[in-house]
Amino acid sequence: MDGGRSALILGASGLVGGLCLRHLLASAHYAQVTAVVRRLIEVDDSKLTQKVVNFDRLEQELADTHTDDVFCCLGSTMKKAGGQEAFKRVDYEYPVAAARVMRRGGSTHFLLVSALGASEKSLFFYNRVKGKTERAILEEGFPFVTIFRPSLLLGERQESRFLEGVGVKAAAWLNPLMQGPLRKYAGLEANKLALRLVREAEEALTRSRPSILTLESDDLQRSL
Repeated sequence: MDGGRSALILGASGLVGGLCLRHLLASAHYAQVTAVVRRLIEVDDSKLTQKVVNFDRLEQELADTHTDDVFCCLGSTMKKAGGQEAFKRVDYEYPVAAARVMRRGGSTHFLLVSALGASEKSLFFYNRVKGKTERAILEEGFPFVTIFRPSLLLGERQESRFLEGVGVKAAAWLNPLMQGPLRKYAGLEANKLALRLVREAEEALTRSRPSILTLESDDLQRSL
């Protein structure tokens, strides 16, 4: 395994991003990890560089940053963002800006946390934005793109999301019943997704796989 690769992660203060950062720092595959943040996070590791940026100027802020792999774990909700335009800025504009500047800088693998049901043709605004983001990332021409489409994520968030909290409680009862075609709708442990993100990046250059790989939630449910 190549132990000299570098990674950049967006969304390291969130549920999946924080777990992904932990696994990146523990991975023998990576010598350097850059976390792009609004404010410093409480993680101290010799591999880690924290880059505090204005996300509205992401292309300018990252113009001199060069890494092999980019992990995009950015994501919000309509309520938290404060409306459709603000949501689109976080879930579409920021990931696409990061992809554009990092591809220009030589990054070869972009790993995007999207969502179950992402499609530009969806009737739902949330899923349309996610689908539009996927397409825009693919258009940047990375040698490798991995798209993850998880269902409801299970894990302890720093901020409270009432509806997601209700969903998590329901998932504890319903997950055992989610078999066959229903499996992709079962709640997914956030740590399982984070591990899969890092594993897919580690193995991209060592096993046969398509340049574009989309992993649906039922794929992510399977053991690593």
